[in-house]
Amino acid sequence: MAVADRLPLPSRLGLFAALGSGALLGGAYFFQFVVGLPPCAMCYWQRYPHMVAIAAGLAALAAFAAPRLAFLLACVAIAALAVTAAIGVFHAGVEYRWWPGPQSCTGAIPTGLSAEELKKALFGAKMVRCDEIPWSLFGISMAGWNAILSGGLAIVLATVALRERESWR
Repeated sequence: MAVADRLPLPSRLGLFAALGSGALLGGAYFFQFVVGLPPCAMCYWQRYPHMVAIAAGLAALAAFAAPRLAFLLACVAIAALAVTAAIGVFHAGVEYRWWPGPQSCTGAIPTGLSAEELKKALFGAKMVRCDEIPWSLFGISMAGWNAILSGGLAIVLATVALRERESWR
């Protein structure tokens, strides 16, 4: 019998949420620091919910003696996974030009600016654009993979939590 099998379901859910987010966040850091792909602003937005999922998931694991608290913390971790998936969908949509992204990181230059305002906008522009795809696998960008994997994990964990919620009480 594995150690995880002896934990109450809410603590296991938190553990799996923390491990999943940890793996995805680790992958992002790998691409940033090993491969050399600097993140854009929206990439950072996707990282923050992963950090919440890790913290809440580990707290759910630590709260194994209090299953109701562990369940609440696991739900926070699952919600954080859903949030990062939603941000990933938005970011992927910006990358694929399905919809416009924030002007601050897509490189769009506003119209009607004076020469001085234009100069300020150009020199103040961020170097890493949110609407460019620096890496993809099977035609899916990193933001798209984050959306797929985080969303899939959130759905699986939420389904298990809802289906088995009576078994651990």
